[in-house]
Amino acid sequence: MSEPILEIKDLAVTVDERPILHNVNLTVNKGETHVLFGPNGSGKTTLLMTIMGAPKYVITGGKIIFKGQDITYMPIDVRARLGIGMSMQRPPVVRGVKTRDMITACARGRESDAELEEIVKSSNLSELVERDINYGFSGGEIKRSELAQLLAQQPDLVLLDEPESGVDLVNISLIGHLINKLLQKRQHIRERERSGLIITHTGHILEYVDARTGYVLLGGAIICEGDPHEILKTIVKKGYEECRKCVM
Repeated sequence: MSEPILEIKDLAVTVDERPILHNVNLTVNKGETHVLFGPNGSGKTTLLMTIMGAPKYVITGGKIIFKGQDITYMPIDVRARLGIGMSMQRPPVVRGVKTRDMITACARGRESDAELEEIVKSSNLSELVERDINYGFSGGEIKRSELAQLLAQQPDLVLLDEPESGVDLVNISLIGHLINKLLQKRQHIRERERSGLIITHTGHILEYVDARTGYVLLGGAIICEGDPHEILKTIVKKGYEECRKCVM
């Protein structure tokens, strides 16, 4: 039986003293990829940012267990060192820091120069790595840069916030390839060391990245869990409210 890498137990979160998440429960096992659906404002990004440990997101109840360890109140840098990595939907521009330097820093000395150069090439970033992080980058270039950093970091748990957002048709296939590489999709699930939790609003990423379990987050609570492709079909045909029947 697969061992859990991430366990969310009755999680409640506020932002600026406003309740956002309510008693959220989910488990991601080692080697699995799960997908989180939900309309804008449903709490999806809040959940990922809370798992990552961003200080703005205040946990008022429940626990986050990562690799058997309670990380509920650990700071973001500790979680990163433990093996959690995240690609944000809208990462900031960082002036004065080159993209290459950030990729190198993410590797923390574990990758050789040749391996880092391969990450740059496979992410189609060769012409961008000497530029400041995300400065003047297109949507697709930002996503490729974020994924290159994660490939260098080699996290055990990968959190991806709408990886297809702002990505054109030319880039989406490469984005899917990089995510599959990051999540070790070519290996049998029992041999994978990495797990993923992906937010998607459109579901387009499922055309490129296979996922085991899907959830629907609505009003800050998970109202449905099941096959992600079946959930997506229901959302497309009948909307998110139809998913409430999962818990009725």
